[in-house]
Amino acid sequence: MGIAASDLCQHVIRPTLMYLGRHSATAEALLLGTAASQSALGSALDGTQGHGLYRISESRHQRLWDLHLARDPDLASLVRGLASQHAFLAAPHLELTVNLRYATAIAWMLVESETAILPEADDLHGLARIWRQVFQPHGRLCDFLNAWQQCIPPSPQAA
Repeated sequence: MGIAASDLCQHVIRPTLMYLGRHSATAEALLLGTAASQSALGSALDGTQGHGLYRISESRHQRLWDLHLARDPDLASLVRGLASQHAFLAAPHLELTVNLRYATAIAWMLVESETAILPEADDLHGLARIWRQVFQPHGRLCDFLNAWQQCIPPSPQAA
């Protein structure tokens, strides 16, 4: 069993996006749906496809730092501020598994580095397209939609 969707959003995704100055309902929904699709909200944090909630591979992690974050020292410093002081230097990719806020920041940076236009927060098909573009190029939109349905309860406002 993974993390409750409401807890993940309230205690990890929202504060991380706010810290980065990137908060929006769409960003929250996309990261929540991505965590549901990639790891069933943390039910499995490591695998051959990558590390942590978002299943980010070591090579993508490294490329993001080299090609995106290195070009913006202020943003790189913000993201690095979420990483563990000493553990990051010894095993930077391990942070993707053990540090939920750091993993969330990296996941959002991947979205930001590859996506120009985001859908509305309630456009699940649009969110699924972004998920496929950024995280699962060979994935099926129905995988995202099914994971959303299985892992994320309807909000009280929708009822």
